[in-house]
Amino acid sequence: MTAVRTEVAGSVWKVEVSVGQSVAAGDALVIVESMKMEIPVEAPAAGTVAEIRVAEGDRVAEGAVVVTLA
Repeated sequence: MTAVRTEVAGSVWKVEVSVGQSVAAGDALVIVESMKMEIPVEAPAAGTVAEIRVAEGDRVAEGAVVVTLA
């Protein structure tokens, strides 16, 4: 399992994936809004979305795990 973490604190603006979806390295998984900027959290490697730990509107801290990939 690969834990995908956000690099900034902010609010989850949009969840771009669903559990079971295959993703490629660099695909946007979640969009975090921080300081009026939309920052994508990207997949570090190809895999399948195993778990989504956030929902749209949630507040996240820097380094929070937002998605796990299998």
